[in-house]
Amino acid sequence: MTKRQATAAATAAALRAFADTAAATPVVLGFDGFIDSIISVVDKRYDVDTYDPVPTIARFAEKIAAAAGKSSNYELVVKQQKLGGNGPIMANAMARAGFRVDYVGAVGNAANDGPHPIFAGFAEIATLHPIAPPALTDALEFTDGKLMVGKHESLRNVNQSQIDAVLDRDAYAKLVFGAKLLGVVNWSMCPLLGTVFDALADEVLPGDATKPQVFIDLTDPEKRTEQDLKHALDEIANLATMTGVTLGLNLKEASQVAHVLGIEIEDEPELAIEATAARLRSALGLRCCVVHPRRAAAGAILDDRGNEHRATFFGPFIENPKLSTGAGDNFNAGFCLGLLAGLPIDQMLCAGTATSGYYVRNAQSPTLADLAGFCDALPEPE
Repeated sequence: MTKRQATAAATAAALRAFADTAAATPVVLGFDGFIDSIISVVDKRYDVDTYDPVPTIARFAEKIAAAAGKSSNYELVVKQQKLGGNGPIMANAMARAGFRVDYVGAVGNAANDGPHPIFAGFAEIATLHPIAPPALTDALEFTDGKLMVGKHESLRNVNQSQIDAVLDRDAYAKLVFGAKLLGVVNWSMCPLLGTVFDALADEVLPGDATKPQVFIDLTDPEKRTEQDLKHALDEIANLATMTGVTLGLNLKEASQVAHVLGIEIEDEPELAIEATAARLRSALGLRCCVVHPRRAAAGAILDDRGNEHRATFFGPFIENPKLSTGAGDNFNAGFCLGLLAGLPIDQMLCAGTATSGYYVRNAQSPTLADLAGFCDALPEPE
């Protein structure tokens, strides 16, 4: 048995041992919400039912570049509409794994009765607190990645004032303090999410009460200014002085954060993800930082004695996934499952990559039993 197989087997056993505890573990997540349209771009159509999709982003870029100075038309085929947003996808995955989940976010107009119908299945397994209508995303999928084209106007309503208007501050604070984990995701697309960070730091988290762990995913901050990103990182570092904070980053995001912090990454950043996670964790004073490219994940975490533990784990990467949109959010859900279960860092990474690997193969998030079974015979990366 290889070291990777042994880690996967140990993860499966630990997940089964945690199963009964998961149902009694409250989790609060927020704050975005989208309706995702999963789309193929037509390259060549043969008849009403048959077409070849544009295979890669590179090929699509060539077609767009060739249209410069002319005009061009692209047919988009909507293959599926589903709940979207980093928060709802992650929260739905954690609810599927058995956690008691409350979701606060842009999943419906607060003046209406209940969430938008696209979130009906999610609402059956979690408690939803709508604060704004969902935004819209067209996810153009290719074999080498995806292009997310969004309409984000409603996310202006994702702010602390709106949360207070819908829940009131006391009810919101009660949710937060009752949780074992608070997940705050998609800072990049929610321009006023900083008000939520401010409220947590200034009014909600101070004091002697037992505090939840906080998981943060910035979500592709390239569109925000470096000054904005630096301010958000300062807010995250401030939160880390009050409770254990984990920052989750994909490879691109890790490079962006490192640049703003003045941390130099090696010429082959995917080979240095473990060192990068450790350096970012230390620079921000976090309990944990995890970096997850498509083929592997690495993390660094402090134990209760202040000792740092690091690991890298190669996940079950697949060349042609059934669904890729949401893979990173499922990684986050699996990693946080491992975090809440108290697993060692290598098993947290295994749980994260396995959750993502199951999702992209089956177009749905695993139950905890599904995940344990998948880890028992974790596929080798392609």
